[in-house]
Amino acid sequence: MNVLGLKIDNAEVEAAGGKHFERLNPVTGELATTVAAATVEDARSAANAAARAFPAWAQTSPAERRRLLNAAADLLQDRATDFVTAMANETGATAGWAMFNVKLSSDMLREAAALTTQISGEVIPSNRPGSLAMAVRQPAGVVLSIAPWNAPVILGVRSLATPLACGNTVVMKTSEICPHTHRLIVDVLHDAGFPIGVVNAISNAPEDAGEIVEALIAHPAVRRVNFTGSTRVGRIIAETAGRHLKPALLELGGKAPFVLLDDADLDQAVAAAAFGAYMNQGQICMSTERIVVDHTIADAFVAKLAAKVETLKAGDPRRSDTPLGSVVDNNAAERIGALIRDAVAKGAKLVAGGRIDGTIVDATLLDHVRPAMRLYSEESFGPVVSVVRAGSIDEAVRIANDTEYGLSAAVFGRDINRAMAVARRIESGICHINGPTVHDEAQMPFGGVKASGYGRFGGKAGIAEFTELRWITIQDGPIHYPI
Repeated sequence: MNVLGLKIDNAEVEAAGGKHFERLNPVTGELATTVAAATVEDARSAANAAARAFPAWAQTSPAERRRLLNAAADLLQDRATDFVTAMANETGATAGWAMFNVKLSSDMLREAAALTTQISGEVIPSNRPGSLAMAVRQPAGVVLSIAPWNAPVILGVRSLATPLACGNTVVMKTSEICPHTHRLIVDVLHDAGFPIGVVNAISNAPEDAGEIVEALIAHPAVRRVNFTGSTRVGRIIAETAGRHLKPALLELGGKAPFVLLDDADLDQAVAAAAFGAYMNQGQICMSTERIVVDHTIADAFVAKLAAKVETLKAGDPRRSDTPLGSVVDNNAAERIGALIRDAVAKGAKLVAGGRIDGTIVDATLLDHVRPAMRLYSEESFGPVVSVVRAGSIDEAVRIANDTEYGLSAAVFGRDINRAMAVARRIESGICHINGPTVHDEAQMPFGGVKASGYGRFGGKAGIAEFTELRWITIQDGPIHYPI
């Protein structure tokens, strides 16, 4: 049996006791990956390795950190086909989605490389004569990164790149759903030349996740936690980090609204809504979940979108003959089916799609969705979008904000000033005018509000998350003391 081990001090090692777990292909049910299942002892060993490596890595020059990050970006692209295969086997992703993951991830590594010389402070005027006062940013220590399966390369790399650029060392807890995909990222960093102990990887059986995460957050060397995943688990991470007084960056669930004003370009809106709702089978935190449309254009828009949706069939991603692949597992397909059935039973109209065959779920569009339906408020995390009709701009804004989530949003309208006014009223960390809810760039401040989390990945915002801001003074001359 070929068991993928843990990566501690750049070496592949077995889990203590030799325990392992399996990940199955969601489409075929065949074995995808056999992986070492770490114990708490293994988790502490990984954190200890990162702690040992921290002093030297924190003192490594910006030029050297930049060189290694750029080398990793090159190597990541060279190994794109490995990621395509791993993502198809573990998550049912299409080749197109996997290649997009690799492209954006390489951009993230290059952006992080550029940040190494932007970790700056400032001189602050002091009221004390002869005192030079400075605000200085320094590496925080060991960073615990926890990334999900849905955009595994993008979110895996994002959890590592800026922390490393800032001079931190890292322990990555790989996803139980895509452990091989995440390990490929760590292998790329090691093969690019990152020193021993700077990047470590721990894989764990699903039933052990809680105690592994608790042990890592509690470890005294761990100074930062970054987590991307569900709001349910994010609350647990936040509570655990809070007990140990460890800052956490959380990017959690979403229920992204897509607001269409009465002057929207319908063809552009259809293209953006279809991409935002159905890319990667709707399994993106920014996926368009609710289309809030002005009632005067609703019929025309729904007809156009329905025609587009009927072309978006799902199939086995290994054949590469359909625009959509598989959802992550049977539980996801069953949950999506239950949301659709509940909405239809309560009066929603199934306009297009709705076919579910195992983990193969076609793009689905429901109209006349109302608050009594589960689909109105629950995150579907699947290829399903609901249309909610609004009688005015104020009602559209109210509906857009009628959710616990606040990650991404979109507003479509030709009058840019009016669309901007609507965008400012929407409670979300991200909002795109005349663009899809699904959009990411390495240099942008990415994150949400409300139950979508707090903190920001990306660019200079990420520097603030992964460094300590210290006040340091130099006194030149005597000080008069009152006692």
